[in-house]
Amino acid sequence: MISFLICFVILLAGYFIYGAFVERVFGIDKNRQTPAYACQDGVDYIPLPTWKVFMIQFLNIAGLGPIFGAIMGAKFGMASFVWIVIGSIFAGATHDFLAGMLSLRNNGESLPELIGRYLGPSVKQFMRGLTVLLMVLVGAVFVAGPAGLLAKLTPDVLDLTFWACVVFIYYIFATLLPVDKIIGKIYPLFAIALLFMAVGILVMLIYHHPALPEFADGFQNTHPDGLPIFPMMFVSIACGAISGFHATQSPLMARCLTNEKYARPVFFGAMIVEGMVALIWAAAATYFFHTEEGMALFAAGSGNENAAIIVDSITKEWLGTVGGFLAILGVIAAPITSGDTAFRSARLIVADFLKLDQKPILKRLMISLPLFAGGFLLLQMDFSIIWRYFAWLNQTLAVFTLWALTVYLTVHKKLYIITLIPAVFMTAVCSTYIFIAPEGMGLPAVISQIIGLSIAAVVLILFFVWKKRA
Repeated sequence: MISFLICFVILLAGYFIYGAFVERVFGIDKNRQTPAYACQDGVDYIPLPTWKVFMIQFLNIAGLGPIFGAIMGAKFGMASFVWIVIGSIFAGATHDFLAGMLSLRNNGESLPELIGRYLGPSVKQFMRGLTVLLMVLVGAVFVAGPAGLLAKLTPDVLDLTFWACVVFIYYIFATLLPVDKIIGKIYPLFAIALLFMAVGILVMLIYHHPALPEFADGFQNTHPDGLPIFPMMFVSIACGAISGFHATQSPLMARCLTNEKYARPVFFGAMIVEGMVALIWAAAATYFFHTEEGMALFAAGSGNENAAIIVDSITKEWLGTVGGFLAILGVIAAPITSGDTAFRSARLIVADFLKLDQKPILKRLMISLPLFAGGFLLLQMDFSIIWRYFAWLNQTLAVFTLWALTVYLTVHKKLYIITLIPAVFMTAVCSTYIFIAPEGMGLPAVISQIIGLSIAAVVLILFFVWKKRA
């Protein structure tokens, strides 16, 4: 328990110390007009109160990621605690803040356009397709889970297809309407519910004081399936440490932020809070895995269904009826709210690419309908397959974002090492994963790790060659 509390305090300190350092490295301008005012259109560019922007950003990037990912990551042992802390501060929050700041400085540009500015037009075209695909995958992933749970809680006539249609209808409204009409009104409430649930679990952790992994116990791999920590844990714990999806959401709030001085609380701060939520759930899951029910689920491996059972069991046991209600709210509402902003991001990415004004609703509809159709078709695939591809694409997007940020910092003669180190590391993670994963090459762990590390080394050498010529 002591190690858990130390990790929690380090996360909090990371915001004030390292967050302020990264802010100084970039160099904010409190007097600079933000896109919310410069490009105000009443649809996507709307000045919003900072607390509301923070709540929306937090819920956009969170969803179920810091809960399900942390629960599955907890099976790896103490290493999961350490990665959540290190990843959130030095990779995730830095990634989110700098991506948000670049969008702020470029009229709220979408992620592919930002990446293309610094990695070239060919990469921009590739990222446009990759990012839209990821957004549609996110929408599909975050429809399947809630729709399946709603189908179980309602009469048989209200099946998965029915609830998927209901969720998609909501997505249409949330994607098409101005950001302050639905997202601006209900997101803060859902974010408060998600935070309340996490705080409640934290209080009960301190109250029960269960035996949790300590630094002194070492970092041995405890995963029941014997999956290697590198790279599997770093893909499992995505939103709780670093996630490329976050950088697609930052431009949404960059279009609503009223002053650059609020960028650190919104972008860096939301990621740190998400890391805290992930750490709390990793600790709660570790405790749960030592119960009779938890041991059975631990031995069964790491699936999203098992994670949902763990959330439901922990909240009901520790928080009673209210906790059970919040669990349902979190497991159903949180992913839906990430899914709708994924489709909204996809609409804006396509609009930026085609240079289509998004003020007329017919133009918004013209872009959105094919995206919804693609998401609905993906629902026909097996959920576990969709999730695995989403997880890898998500981290791959983070790799491209980190390299674009590194190039930006280098070109502007700023301290580029703050993004270079996580860029190289995540390059190794994603490269290794595609060789070791069953949906990839399926090679042995050692061979995959050697190849992945070699690819990362080659990319690092190419970066320094470019830097020398630049």
